[in-house]
Amino acid sequence: MDAVRLIKIVLDVLKPREIPVCHLATSLAELENVQQVTVDVIEVDVKTETVKLTVEGTNLDINDVLRHLEETGCSVRSIDSVAVKKG
Repeated sequence: MDAVRLIKIVLDVLKPREIPVCHLATSLAELENVQQVTVDVIEVDVKTETVKLTVEGTNLDINDVLRHLEETGCSVRSIDSVAVKKG
């Protein structure tokens, strides 16, 4: 039986402005099985930025990603898309 693996997560995230997007992307890329992270800034406010965060990898653990974002001071507004792969 082939295993089903999570390979892509797209999130709507509210992050503090003091956290640079490069730092957020780099720190997420250090998580296990993460191969690529894309951060698109959607909206900028005085204290926060709304970003579309795309995390791609071979066998992602969504709980690790969500925990890391919370520890970084980010708030996940929604999970907008996921992709899985069988085999």
